[in-house]
Amino acid sequence: MTGAKTAVEWLASVAPDPEACRWEWERNPLGVTLLPAGKAWDVLILPGELGYPTLDVLTRVIDQLGPVLVDFGDARMGFFVPAGTAARWLGTGVRAVGSGTWIVVPYPGRSSGGVRWLIPPDGSGTLTDPALLELAMHEAAAGLAGNEDR
Repeated sequence: MTGAKTAVEWLASVAPDPEACRWEWERNPLGVTLLPAGKAWDVLILPGELGYPTLDVLTRVIDQLGPVLVDFGDARMGFFVPAGTAARWLGTGVRAVGSGTWIVVPYPGRSSGGVRWLIPPDGSGTLTDPALLELAMHEAAAGLAGNEDR
C-alpha cells in the first residue's frame, strides 16, 4: 500500500489543507474527494469513444503514462497533463480542466461507485505529455474515421 499512500499524498498536496483532505478522503465512504486542478496537474477530458483508442495508441508508444480517470459508464476519460496545459489547449471536443476548477478524484487503490482510475497515479508526479496526447488523439480519430468508412 506504499504506492497508494504515496499517490494519495501526491494528489492531496494540491488541496488547500492537504492533511485535512487526506484525513477526510480516507474516511469518505464514497472514496472520492474534490481536488483543485491547475496546481500540480491539469486534466484533459475526452469522450470515451475517443479516449479508449487514444489510450491504446499511447500505451504502444509510452512506457509510463500519467494518471487516467474514467467516469461511471465510460462516457468520459481524463488524462492528467502538466499544469498550464488547459490554458493553452485549443482542441475541439476536449474539455480542458485547469486553474480555477475542481475535479472529482477517487482514492487510489480503492474502488468507488463512479469515477475510477484506469491508470492510477504512482506518486512520482508522472504526467502525460500533451503533445503526445494530441498526436495519439489524431491517430485514434483517424482510425475511428477509417472504421466508419467500411
